[in-house]
Amino acid sequence: MEFFRIKRDIPFMKHALIFNVVSFLTFAAAVFFLLTRGLHFSIEFTGGTVIEVQYAQAADINKTRQVVEHMGFGEVQVTNFGTSRDVMIRLPIRPEIKQDEMVDRVFGELCKAESGQVVQHQEISPQGETISKKACAVNQQEPLTLARSEVVGPSVGAELAHDAAMALGFTVIGIMLYLAFRFEWKFAVAGIIANLHDVVIILGFFAYFQWEFSLAVLAAILAVLGYSVNESVVIFDRIREAFRKYRKMTTHEVIDHAITSTMSRTIITHGSTQMMVLSMLLFGGPTLHYFAVALTIGILFGIYSSVFVAAALAMWLGVKREDLVKQGSKREDPDDPNAGAVV
Repeated sequence: MEFFRIKRDIPFMKHALIFNVVSFLTFAAAVFFLLTRGLHFSIEFTGGTVIEVQYAQAADINKTRQVVEHMGFGEVQVTNFGTSRDVMIRLPIRPEIKQDEMVDRVFGELCKAESGQVVQHQEISPQGETISKKACAVNQQEPLTLARSEVVGPSVGAELAHDAAMALGFTVIGIMLYLAFRFEWKFAVAGIIANLHDVVIILGFFAYFQWEFSLAVLAAILAVLGYSVNESVVIFDRIREAFRKYRKMTTHEVIDHAITSTMSRTIITHGSTQMMVLSMLLFGGPTLHYFAVALTIGILFGIYSSVFVAAALAMWLGVKREDLVKQGSKREDPDDPNAGAVV
């Protein structure tokens, strides 16, 4: 399937130096913002207070979020968990406010939003212990109860940051090994530099705009790594095929042919993916907002890096026909003209 067919190869590699300079400047700017501004980590990484409440009916997440945000505690997270009646609220650490006081204030505001009053219940646990539970009473009904509250310490956040770095490192190593095994070490180096280029630029955007960096954003970055390397593999595979098929072409002509011949596929694949991500960005709400933002940046720069960074770096590293094609291969056709690119 294709939207169009390009009959003449586009000379991308003729401007490879310009593309690489643009990439370097963008990469340098991202690193600069990361060093000067740093990332605005979410509660998962920095620690904070977790409050779980349970509604009698399906919870109105937007209403709950507005109530908590208007209290001025800073960046908060309000999400469903378990069922539609269960809501988890994450609040940042505020040294000047004790946890019990913060929990009481938040639950009190939520209860006030339901036009009720906070009441205290005494319950007996299965172990025979007396447990005090807070509820919101409205005309002898309880539309809201406090399920539990706890403090997530910075030590947990440090462990998550360490695990996230390990996940990113293992992903990068795995991609390099795959590309080296599938193609050639020059492609492995070019591919991983291009992929790290995407990751650093995403982080640079989050550092510059001080968007919240959460576990969902980390998941998006790992997804971008896999997504971007897939595009690089498609182009590298077409380069290998072109080396076998067109013996009269030079290296940069082969790369131009490979990129041109995959453009229709690139537009279909990335366009379809971006439509899905755009729907999450527009209709996914605050929970999926930065996840979709990270994916959008990754998709756009993933196309750029796969075409103009990975392929150009492979050319600068000196990839040649002998690296990918065995001498004397019967698949080579010396009389095949340098025809136009097709998908």
